[in-house]
Amino acid sequence: MDKTLHILNGDSTAAIFANSGLSGEILVWREMLCEGPLHKNVGSDAFWIKRYGFFEDSLKVDRLSYFDSSIKEILKIEDNDLYNEVVLWFEYDLFCQVNLLAACSFLLKNYRKDIRYYLVCTGKEKGKEELQSLSDYPAENYKDLYKNRIKLTRNDLLFAQQCWELYVENDQKTLKEFDFNQNKKFRYLQAAIDQHLMRFPDKDGLDEIDRKIIELTKEGIDEEILVKELLIWQKRESVYGFGDLQYVHKIKKLKEKGIL
Repeated sequence: MDKTLHILNGDSTAAIFANSGLSGEILVWREMLCEGPLHKNVGSDAFWIKRYGFFEDSLKVDRLSYFDSSIKEILKIEDNDLYNEVVLWFEYDLFCQVNLLAACSFLLKNYRKDIRYYLVCTGKEKGKEELQSLSDYPAENYKDLYKNRIKLTRNDLLFAQQCWELYVENDQKTLKEFDFNQNKKFRYLQAAIDQHLMRFPDKDGLDEIDRKIIELTKEGIDEEILVKELLIWQKRESVYGFGDLQYVHKIKKLKEKGIL
């Protein structure tokens, strides 16, 4: 009998998944690895120390809360003797794609030949103009998403690990030159990296998001609805996939620099 571990990209997906009728254990990946300092060795002490520090210092999330919500969940992957199938559920945007690469890298560390690895990654759908997130699907559609899951081989996980390490190195020239499209199973990765490249600052020290925040502020957008406007903008014109927390952090940094 199959024992499946479903690695879900967030709590909103988990809430829908709970009503899908799909069996298996659930792991919720509660991280935002597109922000803050990183270490190539996912799950190592050095990795967690960097993440602890970022969440505590920059986001005011205490260590115990971070451990309970994030580390305890992710470490379930190490108990892979309990499962013979692992399914990754992620989305097309930068936020999800970076987390997906890290998850694949961590799975590779604990790789076993007798486990089958799969990916469900939402985005383009026939008849839909906008890219689709997992939260756009009702629970009854999750069985169809699962049926159409993509098998990941060890070579696929190795490719994801290579991409993860390039992302962690964060060299602008290398990221521009590397072909992230060479593995078709990660069909949204190139667009996500292209979006990440828009976060490299220009000569004036500002990136695309900084400029949008400044633009909206100059238009008289009140700070109370500024984050809402940024979320609308990103949905329409980008594949950042960021949440409130990240934009609040961005606004705070611009204030600290005296730009806002």
